[in-house]
Amino acid sequence: MGNLLSLTASKSRMKEYHEVSEYETCKRQRMCPSVAEENPRLIPSLPDELSIQIIARLPRIYYFNVRMVSRKWKATVMSPELFKLRKELGTTEEWLYLLTKAEDEKFLWHALDPLSERWLRLPSMPDVVYEEGQNKGGFSMYWMWNMLGPSIKIADSIRDWLGRRNTLDQMPFCGCAVNAVDGCLYVVGGFSRSAAMKCVWKFDPVQNAWTEVTAMAAGRAYCKTGILNGKLYVVGGVSQGRGGLSPLQSAEVFDPSTGTWSEVPSMPFSKAQVLPTAFLADMLKPIATGLTSYMGKLCVPQSLYSWPFFVDVGGEVYDPDTNSWNEMPAGMGEGWPARQAGTKLSVVVDGELYAFDPSSSLDSGKIKVYDHGEDVWKVVIGKVPIYDFAGSESPYLLAGFHGKLHVITKDANHRIAILRADLQHDSPDSIPSSSASLSSESSDSQADSDAVIWKVIARKDFGPKELVSCQVLDV
Repeated sequence: MGNLLSLTASKSRMKEYHEVSEYETCKRQRMCPSVAEENPRLIPSLPDELSIQIIARLPRIYYFNVRMVSRKWKATVMSPELFKLRKELGTTEEWLYLLTKAEDEKFLWHALDPLSERWLRLPSMPDVVYEEGQNKGGFSMYWMWNMLGPSIKIADSIRDWLGRRNTLDQMPFCGCAVNAVDGCLYVVGGFSRSAAMKCVWKFDPVQNAWTEVTAMAAGRAYCKTGILNGKLYVVGGVSQGRGGLSPLQSAEVFDPSTGTWSEVPSMPFSKAQVLPTAFLADMLKPIATGLTSYMGKLCVPQSLYSWPFFVDVGGEVYDPDTNSWNEMPAGMGEGWPARQAGTKLSVVVDGELYAFDPSSSLDSGKIKVYDHGEDVWKVVIGKVPIYDFAGSESPYLLAGFHGKLHVITKDANHRIAILRADLQHDSPDSIPSSSASLSSESSDSQADSDAVIWKVIARKDFGPKELVSCQVLDV
């Protein structure tokens, strides 16, 4: 028991966790006397049932160290039974998982434990390149460039890929979608050798490993994902067509309990179907630009693209009870704030739907909340202290954990910063000010009675890596 307590006391000496090869792990275990003379019990003089109760109450950050005590400890802290017990005891923890992109176009995952403010690096996603469809449609990214237009940053990225086919060939997760369900991360689709993929990868934080699961029915990239009733829904995106890439209306759902995909009715584009002329209907390409699970339904805002135009056209709402789509309420669809490339950045926190509305200024923005009763978006935070970095595909992200709204961005020193918004008012009609700046470490002062207190809960220097996406896992 003394060894266990000494591990807990060593919190201040812990360093960032890095991947350890299987050979090194086995070598350490062979050199460790505790393995050679392993005690039949987890903790001497205590029954294992009681020991597991103690381990289940340990912060999860320590599991990476205690699993090195012995083979039995490792098997215990990597067992699904332990994490089921954590759920029963209410000791699960919400961690933030960030997907970043390095200068060499490699995608890397990092995890943040908000309580200890420790960052961990996840094992790299498999470096796979799928051959199927490699030569179909040629280098059809040109279609998306024309569709989005050069004024949009994602289009700039796609334009940069033109003439760099060898680079794209080694980017199997470019254009992938991510989400979290049943305590695991899922990476869905994307491009490989300029072909849209069907593959789906799962990261299990208990096993600390990636595995490939059942593929989707359709290859798709830049699709949208959402979670309803413990199932992963995938909607829209783009896939291979005769003339290159074409937008998808199809949708499908993955059940992690059975590992199978099922078909969902195709998403209609109601507004696109009522365009005044056949010319506009042929020119403007409808595409899903967001997806949020809200009030037990999937809300999918939509847009029409044609170089160099981008037009919001409301959206659709999927009801799992009736297995059908209905047109999104007008106020929700028309007022849903759009960030770069027309994508709709939103998150649900404590049942409330929030969206980020970029400002014309380079260092601010607003947070709006959707009022379901009035079908309007209202400003709930008047200014968000963000920095806009030229060329960044995702200069800011939204996340909800610990019952609070968080903004992920970069500070003046290009470090990734996690900001928590503490709202000090009850009515969304007021427009509060910000009492924190990214130039300072944090601020707990309150400017006035309805101020927003911005608290920087964590920072990390990832160098030139760009933000791509984020998810929260409660494990």
